[in-house]
Amino acid sequence: MHYVVPMRNASLVLLLLVASVLSAAEAPRDIVFRNARVFDGARVIEADVLVRGDRIADVGKTLSAPEGAMVVDGRGKTLMPGLIDSHIHAFGNALEQALIFGVTTELDMFTDAGMARSMREQQAAGGASGRADLFSAGTLVTAPGGHGTQYGIPIPTIAAPEQAQEFVDARIAEGSDWIKIVYDDGSAYGMSTPTVSEKTMRAVIAAAHARKKLAVVHIGTLAAARQAIDAGADAIVHLFIDRAPDAEFGTFVAGRGAFVIPTLVVLKSVTGSAGGESLAGDAAIAPYLDAGARAILQQAFPRRKDRPQVSYAAAEATVRQLAAANVPILAGSDAPNPGTAHGAALHRELELLVAAGLTPLQALTAATSAPAKAFRLDDRGRIAKGLRADLLLVEGDPTRDITATRRIAGIWKGGVAVDRASWAKTIAASREAAERTPEGLETGTLSDFEAGSPVAAFGTTWMPSADDIAGGKSTGKIEVVDGGAADSAKSLSVTGTISSALPYAWFGAMWSPNATPMTPANLSSKKGIRFQARGDGKSYRMMVFAQSKGMMPLVKNFTAGAEWQLVEVAWKDLGIDGSDVMAVIFSGGPEPGEFAFQIDEVALP
Repeated sequence: MHYVVPMRNASLVLLLLVASVLSAAEAPRDIVFRNARVFDGARVIEADVLVRGDRIADVGKTLSAPEGAMVVDGRGKTLMPGLIDSHIHAFGNALEQALIFGVTTELDMFTDAGMARSMREQQAAGGASGRADLFSAGTLVTAPGGHGTQYGIPIPTIAAPEQAQEFVDARIAEGSDWIKIVYDDGSAYGMSTPTVSEKTMRAVIAAAHARKKLAVVHIGTLAAARQAIDAGADAIVHLFIDRAPDAEFGTFVAGRGAFVIPTLVVLKSVTGSAGGESLAGDAAIAPYLDAGARAILQQAFPRRKDRPQVSYAAAEATVRQLAAANVPILAGSDAPNPGTAHGAALHRELELLVAAGLTPLQALTAATSAPAKAFRLDDRGRIAKGLRADLLLVEGDPTRDITATRRIAGIWKGGVAVDRASWAKTIAASREAAERTPEGLETGTLSDFEAGSPVAAFGTTWMPSADDIAGGKSTGKIEVVDGGAADSAKSLSVTGTISSALPYAWFGAMWSPNATPMTPANLSSKKGIRFQARGDGKSYRMMVFAQSKGMMPLVKNFTAGAEWQLVEVAWKDLGIDGSDVMAVIFSGGPEPGEFAFQIDEVALP
């Protein structure tokens, strides 16, 4: 399935980590949960739960509370393990968003390998109490020109089965926790996309198993699903919607000992309706959704006129068949694709799994102990002595009403309470700020640099923005220099060297419309951005961050030649209305090497 995973310039969104809310409000302390209904990852039990530090110290009836322990009365509530989303793509503040909705672990199926490695190192050192834990496939296995290569970021590809072991070993060296293979030619969606051959898929699965790594396969059709399972895949990720399953499919998968991650919420979006749209209006969910999350939850995949018929009912029928055959089913959202959002979408996935025939208890298992077992995460997914104190307390009984998982009363990650209230306040403040028109906007002119400093009419000054926050090594400087457009006295010079350490490297000058960087402001009364540029003749980028676009930059390329040239970009050309602009960056890169350009007469016409 050709999902829109926005890899291009992915590391730029790490800027948001600087301003993100710290979810952890307090250090770990002894906690006793009493009177709650306890779902332990497989069944409901009557027990108290004692947490000491980051671990579950004991589970039993009428446990004594240590001196100074916090006692949580769970009367009318259900205590369960922190949720595990078994199919996501992690960018920006995805892990913080996930934790706010009780998802304490995310299993990533394709992201920047360096970022994933850094996240793993931090969580291993105990520095991730404010976000979900991440485990990742890193770089996926795909053919030249295949799915995963379309995002503007160079990735290694495989062309022949003889390359399999070397290719797999390189992914493991990068830090991949398992191997994900794309075996999908796009035919189910009216597309023609290169994909690995069946022989290459088989060779990669064998290579992964030789290194004792799981091999999971992204498929798009029933035929591909059967071939992947027959080849020895440990799992298929996504279900097919090109046709209904044959009568023996469930028993076939069961007989091979494989598990399945259906990703029903995103299949809804592929087949015509935004999978997570109902979440945006849910009173238990909405206060914790920023503008980007709300927007993407209400999106579906674009309809192609030439696309073959697809059927969501086929996916539901397959889930019923798999469940009847006792195939392990894992809950995964495929966030942040259309119709999804990190954390929130998993609750919708649980609802859809129940609608497809799972019992609420089976659906809860699919988001707790089942993925922990399938992906060999032995320290989580259950409420048992000695395991991680990743816990979710919800109002009501989700073993009867699966939507009760949304009514969150408390979250603990490694024994640390998550401060949802502060997150909600930040979201509310962001919405309020985005609705305000900044003072000074009426002038139109943002910066002419004639005062000799990088000031703007409102918001922040122009400040350096570099890829070192993402592990890059690009360097440079911004300064006001003599000589501006239309014979004016001054302009803003941006110079430096773009390193090849990152395929999406950058260095540039950044401005935000509010005094606090990367917070949104309403600039919709203006048409867009106009500026003058000159330079060394290379192509450069103007990047706009809008909250409604999921925190990914919107890019307009421009050429800075020897003479000053006027560049005009309308909001509508970027796919926004200007109501939630967070930042503008004039940047060098991503091509490595020295660069130099100047900007002047920046205006909002």
